[in-house]
Amino acid sequence: MSDQARNERAPDEIEAAEAAAERTEGSTDDYEALVRLLKENEELKDRALRVAAEMENLRRRTARDVHDARTYAVANFARDMLSVSDNLQRALDAIPAEAKAAGDAGFKALIEGVDLTERAMLSAMERHGVKKLAPEGEKFDPNFHQAMFEIPNPDVPTGTVLQVVQPGYSIGERVLRPAMVGVSKGGPKQAAEAPVEPGPVNEQAEKDA
Repeated sequence: MSDQARNERAPDEIEAAEAAAERTEGSTDDYEALVRLLKENEELKDRALRVAAEMENLRRRTARDVHDARTYAVANFARDMLSVSDNLQRALDAIPAEAKAAGDAGFKALIEGVDLTERAMLSAMERHGVKKLAPEGEKFDPNFHQAMFEIPNPDVPTGTVLQVVQPGYSIGERVLRPAMVGVSKGGPKQAAEAPVEPGPVNEQAEKDA
C-alpha cells in the first residue's frame, strides 16, 4: 500500500487495524502463558508424585526396621544363652548310665533339675522367636546346616542329614547358629539336590563344639 493510500485511510480504519494487531499480539501472549502454566502444572504434579513415592518407601522402610528391631532385639542375648544350654546338655550326657540307674534319690533329683532347667531355658527362648534346628532325616540346607562330614549310605537320597552333631538355632529368618550335621552320600539323587560341601565357617559354633 502506497503512502498516499495509507494517508487517505479514515482514522477509524486505522484504529481498527491497530486494535486487531493488538488483539493478535494479546492472543499470542495468552497462548504462551497457557503453555507455560500447563508445563508448570505437569512439573508440580510429577514432583508431588515423586514426593508421595518417597514417603511411601520411607514408611515401608520404617515399618520393616521396626519389625526387625522387635524380632531380632534378643538375637545377641539368645546367642550367648546357647552356650549355657549346651553346657547343661553336656552335663546330662556326661552322667554314666549306671549312675542314672542306681536310683539314688538325691542324684536323680539333681539330674531332673538340670534337665528341667535346660528345657525351661529353651522354652523361654522359643517364646521370643528362637527355634531349635535338629534336622535329622531332613534334606541338607546350607542356609541352616553346616556339613561336618559325609556318611556313605546307598539306601537314602544323597544330601540327607543322617546325624546331628550339634543342634542349631534360628530366630525369625536368621540363623543364630547352624546345625552341625553329617550328610549322606552314595544314594539316589534328590529332586533338587543341595550341595553337601561344608557350609560357611561359624566361629561361635566352633567355640561351642
